[in-house]
Amino acid sequence: MPSLVEQKLSNLDFWAKSQAERDELFASLRATQERIFCPLPDEPGFYALPRYEQVAEASRNPGVFSSQPTAVSPLDPSTQMAEYSGSMISMDDPRHARLRRVVSRSFTPRLIERVSGDVASLARHIVEDLAERGPCDFVEHIATPMPLQIICSMMGIPDSEFDDVIDATNLILAVGDPDHLDGDGKNRVTSLAEKFCYLHELMADLGRLRREQPADDLVTALTRANVDGEALDDRDLGRFFSLLVIAGNETTRNALSHALVLLTEHPAQRELLLADLDARLPGAVEEIVRYATPVTWMRRTLTRDYELQGQMYRTGDRVILYYNSANRDENVFKDPYVFDITRSPNPHLGFGAPGPHFCLGAHLARREVTVLLRELYTRLPNLHATDAPVRQRTSFIHGIRSVPCAF
Repeated sequence: MPSLVEQKLSNLDFWAKSQAERDELFASLRATQERIFCPLPDEPGFYALPRYEQVAEASRNPGVFSSQPTAVSPLDPSTQMAEYSGSMISMDDPRHARLRRVVSRSFTPRLIERVSGDVASLARHIVEDLAERGPCDFVEHIATPMPLQIICSMMGIPDSEFDDVIDATNLILAVGDPDHLDGDGKNRVTSLAEKFCYLHELMADLGRLRREQPADDLVTALTRANVDGEALDDRDLGRFFSLLVIAGNETTRNALSHALVLLTEHPAQRELLLADLDARLPGAVEEIVRYATPVTWMRRTLTRDYELQGQMYRTGDRVILYYNSANRDENVFKDPYVFDITRSPNPHLGFGAPGPHFCLGAHLARREVTVLLRELYTRLPNLHATDAPVRQRTSFIHGIRSVPCAF
């Protein structure tokens, strides 16, 4: 029988606990030499992988630790959701590799240069608005606009669709949070399917338009790309866009939100950063991502029996790679519970572990966070959170729903 400790991992009440309480549980899990099985109601359950080397080894062996049928839920997707959930993040090679090459080659130097300019321009605009607005919700007015507007600009999404994209993204990301209610009173699965359907239809319509009327955007590049005979059809475009607006938005938005909270809670680190912003900001961004770990975990399913770090797992076993715990592993990080912007080296797994599923947008996310924090703390060096953040109650995302700020 699983212990009460192990049962907590599948209980949302545990994920609503303080950071210190969650850290204490994961420290005990890293110390155990036994397999850690976590039950689920009416489901096979899963094994937790809390140690850095466990997560790294599983990530380097996708032939054994499969991302199919899903990487983002302990539960297998329903028939209704399977149509929308099959993005690259839940694929294995060779199809994963081919699609990743299609997308990678579509990030042309010209597009990257334009996006870099967009990031700098948007950061200035956001901070100018903040200076005029005064105290506000940092998540809504600062952290959310940056990644979503950049993604929509890259893809060529019309400005008229921006609010609906935000609405769809917020519901999808909060689907596991019982505190987030659907205003229409619909069944959660139905609402989720409707939002995914909207994103897919938006991208299908834009893809058809760009095949006839090319433009200087990522959708045009994707519709023209062909690697080893592989191109993206409308369904692939929809799945990629859904992944981009969800994963691309989530890591950046929450890294920015956690940055404000961490630099408020650790004033000495904030002063250290402000003393030499340009020199210390890159290291601060890496430490923010390590300490916050915006994406808490990913799932893998074993394709065969395998011995991992002295423990045997069987074909069909579901395992959860806990990046948040790996980023606190005492065997890898000195003083792992200390927020230290000068930490070096800092081999965190905040963008996933090395392997074929390492975050494709990690470079862009780093740039967005760096540019906006530089603009914020150059223009408004006294920026700080004025109250505790309201966190999302979900295990998958270490998310912040709101946090008030002033300067």
